[in-house]
Amino acid sequence: MNMDRQFPCTPTSIPLARRFVVEALFDLPDASLEVVALMVSELATNCVLYAMTDFDVSIERTDDHIHIAVIDTGAGEPEMRWPSTSEPHGRGLHIVEELSDDWGVTPSTDHAGKTVWFMLALSAHPNDLTKAR
Repeated sequence: MNMDRQFPCTPTSIPLARRFVVEALFDLPDASLEVVALMVSELATNCVLYAMTDFDVSIERTDDHIHIAVIDTGAGEPEMRWPSTSEPHGRGLHIVEELSDDWGVTPSTDHAGKTVWFMLALSAHPNDLTKAR
């Protein structure tokens, strides 16, 4: 299964992107959906706050894994930050790193921007994520 959707660069797109992924992956266990929704929310927030561009969310689901990519046309690459406890932002990539089985950033070769993606492995039972959460 492959699905893609584009979202405008507005704060209201963040919950819409989250909902898009949850509806597309509706048959995953609730805990797994929460993990995926949180990571998509973090990456969508980065597009709105830092890249300041519209963005696409792409979902690829196979029997073995879920691969989600968030694509923007903003300059620069996301960087891991080490915010103090009083800073309200800067933890999103840490969340993605901790909750995903793999993740990365791929610069675009044909336009400005990049793809930030994460992958979750599926167990032999397609509704269970293998990584302990």
